[in-house]
Amino acid sequence: MKAIICPRYGTPDVLQLREVLKPVPKDNEVLIQVQAACINSWDWDFIQGKPLLFRLLFGLQKPKYPILGCDVAGRVETVGKNITRLRPGDEVFGDLSGCTWGGFAEYVCAPEEVLALKPSGMTFEQAAATPQAGVLALQGLRYRGTIQPGQRVLIVGAGGGVGTFAIQMAKNQGAEVTAIDSTEKLDRLRSLGADHVLDYTRDDFADTLNLDGSQPYDLILDVVGQRSVFKYLQILRPGGRSGGSRYVMLGGTPGRIIGVASLGVMLAKRIGPGTHIGILAHKPNRADLDELSFLFETGQVVPVIDRTYPLHEVPDAFRYFGTGEVQGKVVIRM
Repeated sequence: MKAIICPRYGTPDVLQLREVLKPVPKDNEVLIQVQAACINSWDWDFIQGKPLLFRLLFGLQKPKYPILGCDVAGRVETVGKNITRLRPGDEVFGDLSGCTWGGFAEYVCAPEEVLALKPSGMTFEQAAATPQAGVLALQGLRYRGTIQPGQRVLIVGAGGGVGTFAIQMAKNQGAEVTAIDSTEKLDRLRSLGADHVLDYTRDDFADTLNLDGSQPYDLILDVVGQRSVFKYLQILRPGGRSGGSRYVMLGGTPGRIIGVASLGVMLAKRIGPGTHIGILAHKPNRADLDELSFLFETGQVVPVIDRTYPLHEVPDAFRYFGTGEVQGKVVIRM
């Protein structure tokens, strides 16, 4: 089979299209003929071998998983002897980041429990764009509570995969949504339902963000973690409404992540009872995938796909991903 191999850390130039052996499923796995896969920030980090934590966990000299790609969609070709739920021919999608990776290939093996059945009305490209970003958005919005109608939600870094899902989900729950990203993404954020959009590249961004706290937010979903958490605490509603106020970080530099993880509880107490400040630990699971399928089938969310590339153009796809200009997701079609 054909696959994109990452033999060492570096730039997208190190990626190579090779012929490799077709994998054989274990007893608890299925073999998937991959129809589409999707690039996530983890793939970008793995190629570069940054931050250092990734090398400590997944290989000091080269990636532990030479075939990257964790979001996949495709058809089950064969199943292991212990498989009970899936059958050959089933159309599935899932997040392989907790197990095998290997999505940038024509075939991949995966445990049955990480896969959900793809809705019939969802394309393979849409299915591949959904697992990690959709689950992160779901889990971020319900971190230590749920959104109530009328609450104010701020999404920082809203133009990527997680943010585009989160806008739609928060609006479906009756929230007033403010979305932050760069100039070229603002029209897309409005089209997804954001009530207010802010351009972080403008000089007056800080003033527009209401750092005086006159219009505080009940939930701040920080996808990028590029600004100090102390700035956002000024605009977090003390105590919140109907379940407490929440600041949750989904991504950022190691320093900012460690800072929020170590100081979150103390900072929350300073703001007031019912306040939660913390890091979201991504937990791939089939139940959330099934919920995302329901949201898609009922028209509540639609994956935002920026560009689609064939397998042999994966290096170009990563170069585009690295520009930071992506709106939604970049999909690889087999």
